[in-house]
Amino acid sequence: MDTPALFDEHDGRLLAEAALRGITASTARLRGDEFLRTLVKDLAEALDVTYVIAGRVIMMPDGGEGIRTLAVWAGGKHIDNMEYSLLHTPCQDVTDQTMCFHACGIQADYPKDTLLVDMCAESYVGMPMIDTEGRTLGILSAIDTKPMDENKRLLALSLLSIFAARCAAELQHQDREALLEHLVEQRTEALRAAQASMVEQEKMAALGALVAGVAHEVNTPIGVAVTAASGMSAYADQMVATLDGPKVSRSELVSLATRLKGAAELVGQNLARAAELIGNFKQLAVDQGTEHVAELALHDYVHSVVSAHSPELRKGTITVELDIPDTLRPRLPAGKLSQILSNFLMNSAKHGYPDGGPGVVTISAREEQAEGRSWLAIVVTDDGIGLAPGVRERVFEPFFTTKRGQGGSGLGMHIVYTIVHQMGGKVWADTDVEKGCRFHVRLPLKA
Repeated sequence: MDTPALFDEHDGRLLAEAALRGITASTARLRGDEFLRTLVKDLAEALDVTYVIAGRVIMMPDGGEGIRTLAVWAGGKHIDNMEYSLLHTPCQDVTDQTMCFHACGIQADYPKDTLLVDMCAESYVGMPMIDTEGRTLGILSAIDTKPMDENKRLLALSLLSIFAARCAAELQHQDREALLEHLVEQRTEALRAAQASMVEQEKMAALGALVAGVAHEVNTPIGVAVTAASGMSAYADQMVATLDGPKVSRSELVSLATRLKGAAELVGQNLARAAELIGNFKQLAVDQGTEHVAELALHDYVHSVVSAHSPELRKGTITVELDIPDTLRPRLPAGKLSQILSNFLMNSAKHGYPDGGPGVVTISAREEQAEGRSWLAIVVTDDGIGLAPGVRERVFEPFFTTKRGQGGSGLGMHIVYTIVHQMGGKVWADTDVEKGCRFHVRLPLKA
């Protein structure tokens, strides 16, 4: 004899509609994990069952399909998520994209499913989550410790079919967001790599410009030394000829010796100048290739950096004045500091005096206390054309340049910004300058 239904068809429809409205209202503004956790709780209450599980289909290590739960309501509370194989479970049938219903005796139907035993399960209803492309993304199932009657089956059919589709849309949305984030991450990484490559190219280009300038500058003292050495050779020949002659004049020997001494001094002075230029450039080149931290005699070190740039600065009749105490000895990576100063000097030469000098660049440095620690405060000032307000706001942006199409890469000041922040410091352009521009750099005094 059939068990009479508790509700007629009309009552069942009203009950389903009420439950649908309630669950829809509670989950309408929710997304992701919060939506799933609320959904399993509300479905369990609406269906009056012990368990509701929302899970995603995954591949197990053995190659078979499995479920990774996304939200589990069990006996009046949420429990931790888990993974389990679909083999020998009622969910295995649901992945065939058909509703699975067992009114009672679910443990007997699937005796190898130990999870059903642990849950004391008696009845089961499951609905696949199918996306817009026809793929089974997951399963929404309701499990109870008592049998399910026909009324509950119909109510479950109504609610699970609707919310399984909603869950599928949510999972598909999450998948698309994850894919988009992955693509954005890939593009961002590619842009970072391209920007890093361009920064390195800019550094090498700046170093190349220094090489050309130093080579040109070294040619002058070397040429003078060669000429003086040639004169020394001629004077020596004259002295030998005089000594071989029948008469040797003391005054003539003194004159030749004086000329030899003068030429020798000229050779020595110019070779020393060439050696200084090469030494400064060598030190700058070596420093920029290392991040070694050392105590620097700051005045002398900045002077050597300026000397290495003297050929480029002299083209525009730009002089550099230093206001740095001899006693100031910060502990910093010399290579990074030289790159900062190099870019400031080249920025002044190229942009501060677009039509050439004369001009004056001043580099000052002091120790100051701020934020409970000691800092090295460097100020670089020039008396050039200055920065327009729109330029000042963007001066540290990568690839921003006022020399587009004229050899400007827009990376010089961005390199300064990047290096300063890598060193734990700050850099900014002064807004209160009557003429020219002024940049402030604050670096940790002891790196």
